[in-house]
Amino acid sequence: MALFKPAFLNHLKILAHPRHRSPPSFIALRCLSFSTPEEAAAERRRRKRRLRVEPPLSFAQRSQQQAQQVAPPKPIQNPNAPKVPEPVTALTGNRLNLHNKILKLIRENDLDEAALYTRHSVYSNCRPTIYTVNAVLNAQLRQSKYADLLSLHRFITLAGIAPNVITHNLIFQTYLDCKKPDTALEHYKQFINESPVNPSPTTYRILVKGLVDNGKFEKALEMKEEMAEKGLAPDPIVYSFLMFGSAKNGDSDGIFKLFEELKEKKDGVLEDGVVYGSLMNGYFMKGMEKEAMECYEQACGENSRVKMSAVAYNYVLDALSKNGKFDEALRLFDRMKNEHSPPRRLAVNLGSFNVIVDGYCAEGKFKEAIDVFKSMRDYRCSPDTLSFNNLIDQLCRNGLLCEAEELYGGMGDEGISPDEYTYVLLMDACFKMGRIDDGASYFRKMVEAGLRPNLAVYNRLVDELVEVGKVDEAKTFYDTMVKKLKMDDSSYKFIMKALSDVGKFDDVLKMVDEMLDEESSDFTEELQEYVKELLRNVGREDELTKLMEEKERIKAEAKAREIEAAEAAKRSAKAAVSSILPSKLFGKKEDESDSTVANESGKVPDEDESEGSIEEATVMESVSDSNPVDAKQPF
Repeated sequence: MALFKPAFLNHLKILAHPRHRSPPSFIALRCLSFSTPEEAAAERRRRKRRLRVEPPLSFAQRSQQQAQQVAPPKPIQNPNAPKVPEPVTALTGNRLNLHNKILKLIRENDLDEAALYTRHSVYSNCRPTIYTVNAVLNAQLRQSKYADLLSLHRFITLAGIAPNVITHNLIFQTYLDCKKPDTALEHYKQFINESPVNPSPTTYRILVKGLVDNGKFEKALEMKEEMAEKGLAPDPIVYSFLMFGSAKNGDSDGIFKLFEELKEKKDGVLEDGVVYGSLMNGYFMKGMEKEAMECYEQACGENSRVKMSAVAYNYVLDALSKNGKFDEALRLFDRMKNEHSPPRRLAVNLGSFNVIVDGYCAEGKFKEAIDVFKSMRDYRCSPDTLSFNNLIDQLCRNGLLCEAEELYGGMGDEGISPDEYTYVLLMDACFKMGRIDDGASYFRKMVEAGLRPNLAVYNRLVDELVEVGKVDEAKTFYDTMVKKLKMDDSSYKFIMKALSDVGKFDDVLKMVDEMLDEESSDFTEELQEYVKELLRNVGREDELTKLMEEKERIKAEAKAREIEAAEAAKRSAKAAVSSILPSKLFGKKEDESDSTVANESGKVPDEDESEGSIEEATVMESVSDSNPVDAKQPF
C-alpha cells in the first residue's frame, strides 16, 4: 500500500479540482471495460463473427434500405380493372424490329401474312405493341377487310393487349362503314364507361361523320354537345360534317345556324376554311348565287386569310360542281394541283380527284373522268376500292361496260383488291347487256376470291340463268352456294320449279334427300306441300312419301344401333370389371353355407344373384378353356 500512496494523493487532488481534470484516454476506457484480457479477446472474436455474418452496408444499400422503410406500401390493384395501354416508349429493341417487319408486309400489300404474323407474335418472346396492331387494323380498314379487322381485334382483346384511343377509333370507323351505327354507339358507350383512356377530337369527328352518313343527324348533334361536355374545344371539322348533313337534309337554315354558332365560339374569327363549302351550299339552296360566290371569293380569293386544306378545298369543289359551276371548279382544281407540293403543302388528296371524276361523269365526259382518275399517281395519291367502285358504277350505268372492265383489270396493278360490290356491279352490267355467261363468270370469281355474296345476289344470278334456259348451270351454282348461304323457302322453290319445268324431278327428289340428310329445319311444312304439289302433277307424289318414310326408318335404325352399342359397351365393361375384381366386392357371391341352406330350402335365387352366378361361371369356364392346368388353382 505504501507504493501506491503518492498516486492515491494525486488522484485526490484531481478530484478536488474538477476543472483541471483531463478526460481519461480511450485506451484506459477500453481497459476498464473488461475485467480480464481473456474477456476482451472473446469480445473481439464475437465482433468478427458478427461482421462475417452481417457485413456492413454500403451507402447505396443503406439508402435503399431507408427508402424501403419510409416508402408506403403499394395499394392492391383490382385484377378486373381495365389495363392501361403501353406508352410509345415500349416500341424499342426487338419489338421495334417486329413492328418494322410487319410494316414491310403491309407495304407489300400482304395483309393476310401481316395479320397472321401479328397473331403468332402475341404468344412469342417478342410480344407486339398496340401500335403494331393498329398498323395492321388500319391497313385492313383501308382495304375494307372488315371481317378480318374485327377478328384480329377480338383476338388481341382476348390476348390482353390493352387498346388505346386509336384502336377504338378504328373500331368505330369499321362499324360505321358497315352501316351499323347502333353497334358503333354501343361500343362508344362502353368505351366511355370502362376504358381508362379519354376520347380525342378525332373520335368525335369519326362518330359525327359516320352518323351523318348513316342518316342519324340528331345523334350527330348530340355527339357535338357531348364533345363540349368533355372539355374539348369547338372543332370546325365537326361543324363542317354537321353542316354537310343539314345540306343533305335540305335544311339551309340549319347550315347558317351552325355557322353562326361556330363563329360565336371562335369570337367571330374563322381561320379554318373547312366550313365554307357547306356555307356555299346553303346559299345555293336558297338561290343566293351572288352571296355563294362572295363566300367562295372570301375563302379562296387571292387576298384571303383563310387557311384552306385539301379537305376544305374538296368541300368548295363539291359545292361548285353540283351547282352549275363546274368550270370554276376545274380552275380551282388546277390551282390546287399547282399548290400541291408534298410533303410541305398538301392541297389535293383522293377526295379531290373523286369530286372531279363525279363532276365529269355528271357532264357526260367519261373519257376525261377516266384520264383524271388515272392521273392520281402523278400527285402521290393512291386510289382505293371505293374510288374504283364509284367510277365503275357510273360507267356501267351509262353503258360503258368495256371501259369499266378495263378499269377493273387495272385494280391489280394498283395493288387494290376488288370487293363484293365490284363484282356485283360488273355482273349486273353484264346481265343488262345480255352477257349472261360473263355475268356468271364474275360471280364465280367472287366466290373463288373468298368473298361471300349475299342471298339477293345469288337470286339475281339464278334468275338470269333460268330465264335464258341455263337450268343446269343454275343448279351447279345452287350446289356451290347451298352450304354457304342461309336460303329461304322462296330460293328453294325457285330452283325446284325451274327443275320441274324441264322435267328434272329426280333432281328435285335428290334436293329433298340432301335436305333430309342434313337434319336441318330447311324442309319446312310449306316447302313439303310445295314439293308434293309439283310431284302430284306428274303422279309421283308417292315417291316423296316413300323417301320421307325411308329416311325416318334409317334414322330410327341408326338410333337403335346407337342404343344397342351403348348397352353392349356397358355390358362388356361390367363383365371386364367382374373378371378382374373378386365378386365379393359386388356383394353377389354367397357363403357356401348360405348357398347350401338356400338350395335345401328350395328358395329360388334373386335375378341379380343368378346373373352374378352366371357371370362368374362364364369367367371360370373361359379361364379353364384357356389354361386347363391352372384352372383349379385358387385366385
